[in-house]
Amino acid sequence: MSSGLFHGASIEVAVPAAEAYTYLSDGLKQGDWTLGSWHREQVGDRLFRGVSLFDGSETYVRITADPDALLVDYEVGPAPDRMLRMNAARVVPGPLLGRAEGSCVVTLMKWRTGGQTDEEWRRACVTFDTEIHMIKGRLELRF
Repeated sequence: MSSGLFHGASIEVAVPAAEAYTYLSDGLKQGDWTLGSWHREQVGDRLFRGVSLFDGSETYVRITADPDALLVDYEVGPAPDRMLRMNAARVVPGPLLGRAEGSCVVTLMKWRTGGQTDEEWRRACVTFDTEIHMIKGRLELRF
């Protein structure tokens, strides 16, 4: 689902919701699947830095995780003082959606930020569509 302001990507994953949530809320493991912030290192409380595979620039990410809601918010930016809450991940246990026990649905959500060019927005949407498959593969293989 995509619009001028929002893009989402969802996929069913054959692991329990708690396992998917733990993976998505781990700032270091996130560096295994985020193409815009690879080779993660922790640089502060809930603050991580990685390198974009697109242009080599540094990307900072601050994670706020809610285990009760199985929701993870990601603030992202080129510096710790220039971050915006533009991304989120939500995990829904499979049985709540009529799916198998031990499965879940993972959804990545992205909001378009002010000043983002059409090209940047298109790349961000395509990236999410790829990353959702990377998440599924890593979780199901217990990467």
